[in-house]
Amino acid sequence: MKIPVGILGATGSVGQKFIQLLNNHPWFEISALAASEKSAGKPYAEAANWFGSDQIPENVARMTVRNCTPDLNCSIVFSGLDSGIAGEIEEDFARAGYTVISNSRNHRFDPDVPLLIPEVNPDHLELIHQQKYGNGCIVTNPNCSTIGLVLALKPLVERFGVKTVSVTTMQALSGAGYPGVASLDIVDNVTPYISGEEEKMESEPLKIFGTLQNNQIRPAEMTISAQCNRVAVLDGHTECVSVKLNQPATETELISAWTSFTAEPQQLSLPTAPCHPVYYHKDARYPQPKLHRNRDKGMAVHTGRLRKDPILDYKFVLLVHNTVRGAAGGAILNAELMLKKGYIKL
Repeated sequence: MKIPVGILGATGSVGQKFIQLLNNHPWFEISALAASEKSAGKPYAEAANWFGSDQIPENVARMTVRNCTPDLNCSIVFSGLDSGIAGEIEEDFARAGYTVISNSRNHRFDPDVPLLIPEVNPDHLELIHQQKYGNGCIVTNPNCSTIGLVLALKPLVERFGVKTVSVTTMQALSGAGYPGVASLDIVDNVTPYISGEEEKMESEPLKIFGTLQNNQIRPAEMTISAQCNRVAVLDGHTECVSVKLNQPATETELISAWTSFTAEPQQLSLPTAPCHPVYYHKDARYPQPKLHRNRDKGMAVHTGRLRKDPILDYKFVLLVHNTVRGAAGGAILNAELMLKKGYIKL
């Protein structure tokens, strides 16, 4: 029997991706959809401006959208709410005993809230025992660009240590949500500013790579400089990264660290986990969003173009599917890990 789950912000772009990825999930079944007051009371097919390539699943299309109040028929909710309203609503659900798996930024830096990437910092889930929500809890995703960067850095941090990171992103249009960026602003153009993005990329990895000590996270000692750009790609964030390592390493050793990397989601055979968290492409033309973003369920990070850096040690390119691994898929994987390890009590 499948576990009933709800989606908050179900009509938005992240909410729609949750629906696509949870449809036919082996463990979870969508039992409740919630959104704004203007959508509440309507059938989902009428309330949502659906823009997915697949049709709305029939059972979801007929479901009545509810208000975002903690009276849904489930104990787990995935939040795709806009950050302008997410914080208080997520707290209300947690206080009412729900497990809240959030894609919103509001609680990412709460000291007792895990900023979770299952392959990187599963031990941070212990923080939820410090939360003030009784039987409920909140667990968050990092920013979509941060997830790609951290997954690519994790094998290097483990093997060699990483001291300094410089990253320049070329971020897909879907990261701006719907309706997103106006065509006159992005066609024949690059927008060299995404509000709040650089700050997230420079700060979030420090918490994720931080050490859990005495029920607190001691941030990692790493310097990160980020520059973030919006480009005319539908899905898939590309990032150009340079790193300074703590100890010497060859190109062969870095590639081996990526290709051999595995972690708890793979060992536990979690349904949404990629077979390989990080791929390396030898062809100098790769990775490319069109060719690689959907491989391995869209949940892997793709690296390539590794070479010596004349300023730091090495530079490379990475690709991450921003709405799958970087958003809804990452949140679903968080829930799977929590369930498998007993952090979700049904």
